[in-house]
This record gives sequence, C-alpha cells and structure tokens, in this order.
Amino acid sequence: MNEKQFCFIICYNNDVFLEECMLYINQLYIPDEYLIDIITIAEADSITEGYQAGMEASSAKYKIYLHQDVFILNHFFLQDILNIFLHNKNLGLLGVVGTKKLSKTGIMWDCKNRIGALRSCTLDTVDDFFDIPMKCGKGSWEDVEAVDGLIMITQYDINWRTDLFHGWDFYDVSQSFEFKKAGYHIGVPYQKTPWVLHDCGFLNLSNYYHERDIFVKEYFIK
Repeated sequence: MNEKQFCFIICYNNDVFLEECMLYINQLYIPDEYLIDIITIAEADSITEGYQAGMEASSAKYKIYLHQDVFILNHFFLQDILNIFLHNKNLGLLGVVGTKKLSKTGIMWDCKNRIGALRSCTLDTVDDFFDIPMKCGKGSWEDVEAVDGLIMITQYDINWRTDLFHGWDFYDVSQSFEFKKAGYHIGVPYQKTPWVLHDCGFLNLSNYYHERDIFVKEYFIK
C-alpha cells in the first residue's frame, strides 16, 4: 500500500466527459511528497465490477471513485480530504452528499435527512446545500449512514458487492453499509462552497427499482 498516493478511478462511456473530468483533476494542487494516478475503465459491465477492478489495480491508500461527469472545483480537494483522513483513522469513506438516516425504501432522497453540498448542472447551474445545515469549520465533517456515488473517497479497501449489483444503481449505499459493517465511519465534509459540479443531465432509471429491491433484501430484510 502506497501511503503517499491518491488514485482516481473512473468508469466511462463518453470520451468528451472523461476528457473534461481529467482536465479538472490535472489542475488540482497535489500535497507535497504525494503522487496521483488515474485509472479509467471503458464500457464496464457494471459499476461494481469496474470499481473492483480499479481498486485491485491500484496500491494507492487514497482512492477516489467518481463519475465521468463529475468535475472537481475545489483546487485544494486532495489536501482537504487528506487532512480529514489523517486526523480520523476510523473514517473509511467520504462523499460530498449523504444522508444522516437512510429511508427503509433504500432511496436516499425519500426523506429530509440529506446533508452536504453540490453544484448540479441540468437545465441551469445551482448550489444545493440540501436539508441539514453543517457545522462551519475547515476540516470538519458529519457522520452519515450513506453517501451518494457521484464521488466516493476511501482510505481503506473494501470489496464492492459485485455478487449483488450488476448495473449502475445502489452500489453507493451498499458500499456505505459495507464500510459500516467493517466498523468504519462514513462522512460528509463541511464545504463552504460545493467542492464538485455534477453534470448529470437526465437519469436512466430503467433498472433502478430492481437494484433497490436487491439492496433492501440484503441490508434491511434479514
């Protein structure tokens, strides 16, 4: 394990989005004595398989799993997440948006427990700070039950549930619960302004509820 390395892992199917995503990555400030690597995975069969392959291919301690249409706006993103992880050894997973308590439906957006910040880009661009205000303070973060998969940052490796999720949904809440089962905290950092922009466009929900049923059966019905 290389304790001085960050690795970005991106599953993609659009070269234009990937190029822009990497443009933002290449403009980030890199902390002294640290290195970055980027692993791109084209046309993965599922996001869990792609992320698992990327995880196994990298020896970096800090891994950043992100969508091809996520653009990191915070120039000091790497330094900020490093400062949080170095001072919180029990924190396994960070995201920029999460939920303090996941609804029993398994759907993160079903109740007013969301926390974090995000600049989203659909018909226009807005700054969204969600339902629960965060305590101010550089380096502070809040415990959550699950984070949104637009960007997921880890300092420990836990296998993705490739046995359960074969599409593009519910891998994020599943992985959050896997970190929780392993004894780690999941967190959302304080952001004075959103750290990332998500140019998500229109969502494809064709398999969403099928994957939701798998998640609920695995984690809520035992």
